[in-house]
Amino acid sequence: MALDTQQPAAPAKPRQSVASRRVGYGFSVAINAVLLFLINASPGWDALPFLTPYFSKVLGLVNASIAVGLGVNVMFLVADPVWFKALGDLLVTAVGIAAMWAMWNVLPFDFAAGFPWETLVRIGLVLGLVGSGIAIIVQVVTLARASAQATKMQNG
Repeated sequence: MALDTQQPAAPAKPRQSVASRRVGYGFSVAINAVLLFLINASPGWDALPFLTPYFSKVLGLVNASIAVGLGVNVMFLVADPVWFKALGDLLVTAVGIAAMWAMWNVLPFDFAAGFPWETLVRIGLVLGLVGSGIAIIVQVVTLARASAQATKMQNG
């Protein structure tokens, strides 16, 4: 007779209350709206001395990343079941990866000599890309689990 050595699955960590989640989504919407305004209104990104004219080559993806985050969080204010939250986070992360990849390729910054700012920015971009890759995996797993749980509940 074989012994069952598998441990029962740990109970899922309870989600925060709906009210606290909505406050977080609201803050995210407000911050993203302010960022979109500051980047695109006059003088916008041109006022930042460390950004070069090449920033215009990544501006579309930066705007898309912020706008998708804003839109998804507006939808989360209305409803945020686990599967929908995972799907929305997956979308936001994917667009963010595209923006970071564009930043890596263009590197639209002008740093003062004497300190390795370019190296630090590239390290930050690599960390962001790796972290976002991990987040994609987590969200896919979360989406698959939520789907499996919904199927299980429907089948009894």
